[in-house]
Amino acid sequence: MLNGTVKWFNNKRGYGFIKTPSNEKDIFVHITAIQKSGLDYITEGQEVAFEIFPDKAGRPEAHNISVLQN
Repeated sequence: MLNGTVKWFNNKRGYGFIKTPSNEKDIFVHITAIQKSGLDYITEGQEVAFEIFPDKAGRPEAHNISVLQN
C-alpha cells in the first residue's frame, strides 16, 4: 500500500488524482475504484492509502483505497 493526498476529485465527472509524497506522477483514481473500496467519495486534501494497478492501456490507476485517520 502507498500513502498519498487527494490532489483533486470531481464527483460529477467521476475521477480525480492522488499526489504521492515522492512527487512522482499523480495517480489517476476513478469513482468505481472508490465505490469498490466501500467509500462514497474522497475529498481534496484527504490522506489516503491505495494500491496501484495498470488500467486497460497500462497507465497506473489507484485501487483498494482507504482513508487514513489523522
